[in-house]
Formats: sequence, C-alpha cells, structure tokens
Amino acid sequence: MKSSEMKARAAGVGVLLLRLLLLLHPALLAARSALSTPPPAGAQRRYTPDWPSLDSRPLPGWFDEAKFGVFLHWGVFSVPAWGSEWFWWHWKGEGRPQYQRFMSDNYPPGFSYADFGPQFTTRFFHPDSWADLFQAAGAKYVVLTTKHHEGYTNWPSPVSWNWNSVDVGPHRDLVGELGAAIRKRNIRYGLYHSLLEWFHPLYLLDKKNGFKTQHFVSAKTMPELYDLVNRYKPDLIWSDGEWESPDTYWNATYFLSWLYNDSPVKDVVVVNDRWGQNCSCHHGGYYNCQDKFKPKSLPDHKWEMCTSIDKYSWGYRRNMVMSDITTEFEIISELIQTVSLGGNYLLNVGPTKDGLIVPIFQERLLAVGKWLSINGEAIYASKPWRVQLENNMTSVWYTSKGSTVYAIFLNWPEDGVLSLKSPITTSTTQIVMLGIQKDLKWSTDPVEGLLILLPQLPPSALPAEFAWTVKLTGVK
Repeated sequence: MKSSEMKARAAGVGVLLLRLLLLLHPALLAARSALSTPPPAGAQRRYTPDWPSLDSRPLPGWFDEAKFGVFLHWGVFSVPAWGSEWFWWHWKGEGRPQYQRFMSDNYPPGFSYADFGPQFTTRFFHPDSWADLFQAAGAKYVVLTTKHHEGYTNWPSPVSWNWNSVDVGPHRDLVGELGAAIRKRNIRYGLYHSLLEWFHPLYLLDKKNGFKTQHFVSAKTMPELYDLVNRYKPDLIWSDGEWESPDTYWNATYFLSWLYNDSPVKDVVVVNDRWGQNCSCHHGGYYNCQDKFKPKSLPDHKWEMCTSIDKYSWGYRRNMVMSDITTEFEIISELIQTVSLGGNYLLNVGPTKDGLIVPIFQERLLAVGKWLSINGEAIYASKPWRVQLENNMTSVWYTSKGSTVYAIFLNWPEDGVLSLKSPITTSTTQIVMLGIQKDLKWSTDPVEGLLILLPQLPPSALPAEFAWTVKLTGVK
C-alpha cells in the first residue's frame, strides 16, 4: 500500500473513531434516549425533532418583557482589532489586499492568526464592572460570544484543545466569570454560538463532501452546544453561522428537542432562528431574520433587532472614527421603533483585547439607561398597540400595557402642542408626561384629533433631551 493511501485510510479511521466516541457523549446519549422514551401519563408536553412541533412551543414570557439587551462580540479578532470581527476570513479566506497590506505593515513575515491568541490577554476584564455598566444601561439580558466563526472558545471547551480562553490567552473562563456577575444582578444571560468554523479541517471536509457527511457536527458543534447548556444553563442561545448548510446537516431539530424537553433550562430557555440556511425568519424561537432587521409594519411573530454601536463592525476596531458611531438619538429612536413593532432591541459593543469597554461605548449605553430610567414604563413588558406609528411632524410611536397607552414622540412640536389622531378620548381620560407629575391639559378637535398642551419648561428642565412619553389612560 502506498504511503499516501495509508495516510488517507488512517485519517478516515481517525475520524470514524472520533465520531464513535462522540456518539457515546453522555449528553448526546441522553438526548437520543429521551426521544425514544414515551412520556408518563400527565407529563409535560414533549417536543419532537421536527419544525412543526418545535415551532409550536410557546416563547418563555421573560423574553418579550425584557425588550432591551446588550450584545458582546469578543474573541481573538479583538487583537488585530481592525476591519471587523471577520478579520481572519477577509485576510486568509478572501485574501483582500487591504488586509494583506495591514499584516505586512504591522506584523513580521510568517505571523499566523493563531499567533494573535496569546495576545488576547483580557488583562483588565472585571466582570462585575461590566455587569454594573449593563445594569446601569437598563439591559434586561446580556448575550456574550462564546465562539465566533474563528473557532476560538471563551470557555474551556472540551473539544477545542489549545484554542480556548483557558489554554491560550487569558487563562480564564470568560463565559463563566461574566455569567456569575450578570446573574448576581438578576439580568438574564444569553450565549452566542457559531455553528460553523471557517477553517476547521472537519468542517472543510464536510463542505467538500457537499455536507453529506457530519464529521464536524459530531466532533465539534454538538458537543459544544450540549456542554454550554449543561455547564452554564443559559437563558438564551443566540445561534449563528448557519448559512452554508441546511438544518439537517447541523442536527438542529434533535438538539432543540433535547433543549426543550430534557435540558436543565427547558422551561426558560429562548433561542433565535439561525439553525440552518432554511430557517431564518421561518423556524426557531424568536426571529432575527438578518442583522439589523427592521420591519416596516407589525410582524406576527416575536422578533429581535440586533445592531451595533459601531456601524461597521461588531468586534472592536482600533481604526473606528466618531462618524462611525451611532448617535444617542439614533439608538433610542431605534429602540422605541423596535419595541412599538413588538420586537426586542439587542445593542452590541465590542470590548478590547484587554477586556475594556471603551468610553464612547459606555457613554452610549449609559444614555440608554438614563432614558429608560424615566421612560422604561413605556418599554419594559409593553405590548404593541392597535396603531404603532403616527408619522406626523413629531414622529409618534405607540406602546401599551392593558388599557394604558403610551405615545412616545421623537421631536418636540414647535407650538408646544402634541397632536394625536389615533387615541379616542372618554370621560375618564387622563394624560401625564413620564418624568413630570402634573396632569397635562388637553382638548379635542374634529380635524386635529387629540391636542395635548405640553409642559412649558426650558429644555434643561425636561425629563429627557429627546423622545418624550405621554401616558394616556381612559382612551380607546
């Protein structure tokens, strides 16, 4: 037998043995066993590994009530901190000239992406400080990247030897440390996880085979997902990296049926819709659809808008400039619009390789927290009203809680009178502005509708710099 044939056969045997070992993984065995065991009489409903069954699961209520969360993109890509978190792909996968030039200008010949790993020190990462910031921002949930498409894991993954945060770089369990700090403040904890890894040999093998084999899924993806759930008990799994192959390749429905039926978080866990190239905006828990998704009208399914303070990257970039940063007004306006249309707003920041959240990102988060400290009543646990938007000169967005209606207007009317056509007043109507105790005077006009006389105060005395909320009770 030729040497090349022996090597190929040995590699094939190695893959087969690895798959057999992983089939004996306790969590995988438990999932398969649970699916084949009939439930006892009167037991909680069990979900089968198919989309009609999985999609019928009611979304745990905490997610819709939360409304606002913070997203964190953090990994080895935070070391070059240039271009975006897709640095490795743009450099080696696509060979973009500007990335080639960046490397030749700043690093010695032969420097590999793996050489960035030891520089991911997280030296100044203090999880309690981060958690305090997110609490001050008014976030009700936080989602951390456990593993991006580069494959580096922010926890000691048992199947990511020498490419995880305990073996290389910080020598710390970043997922565990942040989770402990977040939960001390009663904030929900979500974990982002990329299904694919750009350059993993087994993934590339499956890709070469047209995704007819599942070596990578058995050896890497599924063991890591089960490990994350059993180890950290997340409230949310934010899946990504699904777009190259169908959900059947990823064994997504089998994982989700275990998650919903038998996992330690089966009653509280929420997932998104990125479980295969056929799933986005169609299957899963809530829908992301695509990054920065912004529907024009009220969707009939719970959704989330994820967006980033840095308009051009999710990971931290050393080369970002002020014009790349989303303004406070843009962020708060997007939050209001998203919630009015029934969505959640997940706002991303990219920490540095040292574990710092730079001041401009802190400032934006704290601005959201300040606004929510006054107007949060109109956001948290609210529901869409029968009308979402009055697109007049003041741009009014509506939310509701029971019979109470909130009208959030983005621009202060020049004459100090807010005109609303949608609410119908009654003999019990009362109107106040959040942040100001006094009832507001109002009248009705057959053409203009409800006319609300706003407080005649100097700008410095108003409860917010922009986006004010009037609370209406006793209206239809």
